[in-house]
Amino acid sequence: MADKLKRDNADWRKQLTQNQYFVTRQKGTEPPFTGKYEDTETAGTYKCICCGQPLFRSETKFHSGSGWPSFYAPAGGEAVETETDLTHGMRRVEVKCSKCDAHLGHVFDDGPNPTGLRYCINSVALELDED
Repeated sequence: MADKLKRDNADWRKQLTQNQYFVTRQKGTEPPFTGKYEDTETAGTYKCICCGQPLFRSETKFHSGSGWPSFYAPAGGEAVETETDLTHGMRRVEVKCSKCDAHLGHVFDDGPNPTGLRYCINSVALELDED
């Protein structure tokens, strides 16, 4: 991965809405079934709202019933990074943008083939670039 994009909190606050900042910079979560991409079936590339890096392709999106957009694979091998998340009394795997470290959501091992993974991602962390 190339150099990380680093900005201070004041710059992120200028660029992002309050909800985008809460989710991506403070590791928040939008309420289930409220995000604009939860039911979207439009073809395109889902990019990071913070830095514009391509994260997921619409071909890998599926309806998980979880209330958040779900994907079974990232757009590329280095598009996202993961780390252990022990908050809220649970052990989960956090998904972050590999370029700017924006919190995107979590990944679970209950997804469909071919990967068996479910990247459960906050809509507010994404911007769809339609094909």
